[in-house]
Amino acid sequence: MAPRGTAAETPGFTASLRSFLAYIRIECGLASSTIETYGRDLDDLVGDLLVRGVSTPRDVRAEHLSEHVRFLSRDRSLDPSTIVRHISTVRVFFRFLHASRFIDENPARLLERPTKWRKVPNVISPAQMRKLVESPTADTGELWIRDRAILELMYASGLRASEVGSVRLNQWFPVIASLSVVGKGSKQRIVPVGMHAAQALTRWLEYQRPDLVKGNEIHADHRLFVSNRGKPLERVAVWMLVKKYAAVAGLHDIHPHVLRHSFATDLLRGGCDLRTVQEFLGHASVVTTQIYTHVDKSRLREIVTKFHPRFDR
Repeated sequence: MAPRGTAAETPGFTASLRSFLAYIRIECGLASSTIETYGRDLDDLVGDLLVRGVSTPRDVRAEHLSEHVRFLSRDRSLDPSTIVRHISTVRVFFRFLHASRFIDENPARLLERPTKWRKVPNVISPAQMRKLVESPTADTGELWIRDRAILELMYASGLRASEVGSVRLNQWFPVIASLSVVGKGSKQRIVPVGMHAAQALTRWLEYQRPDLVKGNEIHADHRLFVSNRGKPLERVAVWMLVKKYAAVAGLHDIHPHVLRHSFATDLLRGGCDLRTVQEFLGHASVVTTQIYTHVDKSRLREIVTKFHPRFDR
């Protein structure tokens, strides 16, 4: 990966990058986390272009971008979905530069976005998930009550790591055991919380959070989950937390999105309809949610037999 700030600190790209970031922040209204992702992708792009002797947007050619995509796939072995996202960033960036007259021609115009590169999500079984969410104990650290609440909540509600860190106290409604979550694109959704997660949240809010916050909610930014210093919990801390307890549970290749994938998969396996799962996950399109339908292949005959009047029973 190129160092942070590579694009901004490269004189040939400084002005165009500044204008682009202002555009996606002000005109498009993208979330700060999305803007950071765009910035990281462009740092990687400019770092690779510099190695190829290209130091300004006007010098970029289609073949440079094609080589960059091959580099991401062949040399860095990035996940296909990450490469698709990266290509999308490159396409949007150069389309903006062309429209803003920073460049005369758009070198990314013919860069294909391989949407067929969709990886089947990694999921774990309910038994493995139980081992994971129950792995925080008094022996695994002082904040085990918080960590247990986070893991239970992520599996019970399909939250993203960024959503876990950003959810606030007034977004938790204990009477109806539900959370109000603001996800990607500032889309708001209401997600129900199961009994185990609700109980874990109650323990955290009653027995541990007050000692960490010490009444200073401004310092805590009114977040539902805080660090050991009473500050808002960062997204990277959620990743580290999941990795830690996956190791404790003896599980491999586990990250926060695996809990989200498993949440969706288990809902479908249990008979939940696709549209409802879409709402729970906060997907803008049901097409995104359809990737989880792979789990129901083994139940197809059972379902058809149950509902079709002309199948043998």
